Amino acid sequence: MDASLEKIADPTLAEMGKNLKEAMKMLEDSQRRTEEENGKKLVSGDIPGPLQGSGQDMVSILQLVQNLMHGDEDEEPQSPRIQNIGEQGHMALLGHSLGAYISTLDKEKLRKLTTRILSDTTLWLCRIFRYENGCAYFHEEEREGLAKICRLAIHSRYEDFVVDGFNVLYNKKPVIYLSAAARPGLGQYLCNQLGLPFPCLCRVPCNTMFGSQHQMDVAFLEKLIKDDVERGRLPLLLVANAGTTAVGHTDKIGRLKELCEQYGIWLHVEGVNLATLALGYVSSSVLAATKCDSMTMTPGPWLGLPAVPAVTLYKHDDPALTLVAGLTSNKPADKLRALPLWLSLQYLGLDGIVERIKHACQLSHRLQESLKKVNYIKILVEDELSSPVVVFRFFQELPGSDPVLKAVPAPNMTPSAVSRERHSCDALNRWLGEQLKQLVPASGLTVMDLEADGTCMRFSPLMTAAVLGTRGEDVDQLVACIQSKLPVLSCTLQLHEEFKQEVEGTAGLLYVDDPNWPGIGVVRYEHANDDKSTLKSDPEGEKIHAGLLKKLNELESDLTFKIGPEYKSMKSCLYVGMASDDTDIAELVETIVATAREIEENSRLLENMTEVVRKGIQEAQVELQKANEERLLEEGVLRQIPVVGSVLNWFSPVQALQKGRTFNLTAGSLESTEPIYVYKAQGAGVTPPPTPSGTRTKQRLPGQKPFKRSLRGSDALSETSSVSHIEDLEKVEHLCDGPEQMTLEASSTEGHPGAPSPRHADQTEALKKGALRPEVDHSQLTWAQLRHKPAEHSHADPARLLLK
Repeated sequence: MDASLEKIADPTLAEMGKNLKEAMKMLEDSQRRTEEENGKKLVSGDIPGPLQGSGQDMVSILQLVQNLMHGDEDEEPQSPRIQNIGEQGHMALLGHSLGAYISTLDKEKLRKLTTRILSDTTLWLCRIFRYENGCAYFHEEEREGLAKICRLAIHSRYEDFVVDGFNVLYNKKPVIYLSAAARPGLGQYLCNQLGLPFPCLCRVPCNTMFGSQHQMDVAFLEKLIKDDVERGRLPLLLVANAGTTAVGHTDKIGRLKELCEQYGIWLHVEGVNLATLALGYVSSSVLAATKCDSMTMTPGPWLGLPAVPAVTLYKHDDPALTLVAGLTSNKPADKLRALPLWLSLQYLGLDGIVERIKHACQLSHRLQESLKKVNYIKILVEDELSSPVVVFRFFQELPGSDPVLKAVPAPNMTPSAVSRERHSCDALNRWLGEQLKQLVPASGLTVMDLEADGTCMRFSPLMTAAVLGTRGEDVDQLVACIQSKLPVLSCTLQLHEEFKQEVEGTAGLLYVDDPNWPGIGVVRYEHANDDKSTLKSDPEGEKIHAGLLKKLNELESDLTFKIGPEYKSMKSCLYVGMASDDTDIAELVETIVATAREIEENSRLLENMTEVVRKGIQEAQVELQKANEERLLEEGVLRQIPVVGSVLNWFSPVQALQKGRTFNLTAGSLESTEPIYVYKAQGAGVTPPPTPSGTRTKQRLPGQKPFKRSLRGSDALSETSSVSHIEDLEKVEHLCDGPEQMTLEASSTEGHPGAPSPRHADQTEALKKGALRPEVDHSQLTWAQLRHKPAEHSHADPARLLLK
């Protein structure tokens, strides 16, 4: 490219192209280094400072721009969609720089150049998209072209509008007809731009009895037009869709054109399906758009061109009215808006333009055909075979119940039940859409909410494929990801009711109906001090649920748990995530309630421990004071004098027992330390209560995670592994039979308590062969084991046993 720039005679133009290339290379290389480092945050100079007097070079300024563009990527997660700006994108960006440079030419050269650029771009677009003898208006805002067309229609239908203005509109109010499936906010934008009241807008409903639910009802439109004519109003303009913004449906433009010609209404068409006019084969419904009065197109997203204006093609013979309406201008700057598109169209060529649009349509067809073979996936645009938009959602009809997504509810189902099931499926589809967007970012998938169908996923490659570089492999990966997520979705949907019934049948748990949660359900633990009559903040409940969340996450199960406020409430709840088919709901609910109770009991124990320790300290102080008084009475006053006391103690030592106190936390009482000094060991005291277990007591197979149904007897286990596992269980049961099957051997020498007795040779050989069980040394037994056989061990002195 550098060699090509050297051939340019204009040095300024060559320098501009060279500088643009260097600037884009610098920004892209810096962004690439930032992505590779992925840890070093750039120090962005976003804090305004004084303007330097000496000025800065271009490299420093571009570095500042790069820091401002990518300096906050560590704080905010970067969008997965990164626009791929290729060389054709550089041509579009060059057009903006050239526009500023061309505006410095003298008026005559500027007029010739802008006229040539505008006429060439208009001619190319009209031929590519089969719109003969049309004019073009280039604008940055997509809706701006429609607003100018409305002004042109008003000037065409009201001859005295230039002179009388609002009075003409007041005597005969204009009416603008919009489809109910039109883009949101379009009618309000038109009224604000034209200064018209909202009653001048008329929303035409879509078909409800037959046909597509997103196509304009032509018969109802004709009835509305007749009513407006009878009331003395003027039907002015109709906005039709060649591919709605939501699902890509095309109105019956042929019939709408006939109706508009009958009543003298201006017909304007917009939509993504207008891009297919550049292909060799075009459906009849879209082809009818070439006969309309005007159309708005967005070639920038279709072709992957950044900073390219939208185009409104129209047909009108009066240049004076188009000038008044603002569709044409004598200003060179307005004509130079077409310069970026003029450069890009020449760079791509006709074959490149057609190839990009054709590639996007092939991607849609590929996804649509693949999804037809996937179970539980409903395609909403099957009747629009030529539409480059694919809209689908997860759909499953539960056994023994009405379809979840049935538009007309069954008579035996209450509206609340229908709404709950609808919201549950919407939450699952929203979760699926977010997962697919993260797994396959190059697909350009979007999640949207439709009034009739609920939450859906939309694949519109004409608006995203050229920008993101979507390929056929990305579509195949998208289908594979959908198939991998379907089992989890189906199981979660089926476990909703089972989880609800299990929670409602468990004391201490409250089922929370949150339809926006995509998991199997939401539950709240009701502790003893829970005030069920209020929804105010509950600190004790929040503490219990926080501990419950920590305990459940430590189990390392396949389920995900989250904590958050209840819907329209301030109380904490436990949110259980997506589940698989082998999830044991009973064990899950039992584990939740057992763990929550354990946490509540432990919290109460800690709260009571403070009071117990405080009382124990006071009691210990009293005991110590009494002990000091007793020692004073026993030893006498003379022994307390330092010199005299030491002499008396030397002649007559005091044989006093060592007395002390120990505080038993389990019993909460003071105890004497005399047994410790006498028996040289500390007794067990009060046996602490067993700690409640937080998991359901059941035997799990090796490697089996919590909340999984037992696989014993299934084909998943081999015969060898099953037998070995049963033998292991028998060994464990054999070793844990209890103290009644152990033989205790008392010490034969009373002078040496605790000494092991001699073993006979025959017993040793029998022990090696496994005929006899090993005799247990009584010195290794605890009081809990000795209490089982008091008769056999009555001869053993407990004071001589070494207690653990």
